[in-house]
Amino acid sequence: MSILQSTKKAVEQVTGVARPGKQGVTDLVRRRKANEFWFKDDGLVPNHPFWPLVVYRSAMRLPEEFDPAAVLEELFEANGWGDSWRNAIYDYVHYHSRIHEVLGVAAGTAKVQFGGKKGRTLSLKAGDVAVLPAGTGHQCLSASDDFLVVGVPSIWDL
Repeated sequence: MSILQSTKKAVEQVTGVARPGKQGVTDLVRRRKANEFWFKDDGLVPNHPFWPLVVYRSAMRLPEEFDPAAVLEELFEANGWGDSWRNAIYDYVHYHSRIHEVLGVAAGTAKVQFGGKKGRTLSLKAGDVAVLPAGTGHQCLSASDDFLVVGVPSIWDL
């Protein structure tokens, strides 16, 4: 996380400025169809054998009066997913072997390849949310200069 984003997050958490609050964040959620993507082990990236990558397009309204990263942090926290971070997505293929992850796009756009080299490239934009089960490969192929993601690692009991 950049120094600017770290400072911004700390100030927002202490003061409440630019944050919708746990009650208000539910009003910003849009009901969307879950888009599921299944990937097999490709020899390098295991992907998850039982659960798909799930992407919700335009799942969040991100009004200008709130910091979009704060909106996503509040949503994730309201659902019991704490310890969020702000950054981008690494530009190399990686996966988390024992950790599930939720990624919310706070700003910008990106092309992200999921599932490893034999996976699928998806365009993501502000307001999109992706749920990656452990083992799901992901890599940012290109992104706008303002691309910002809020991520939450979790060892969910699924």
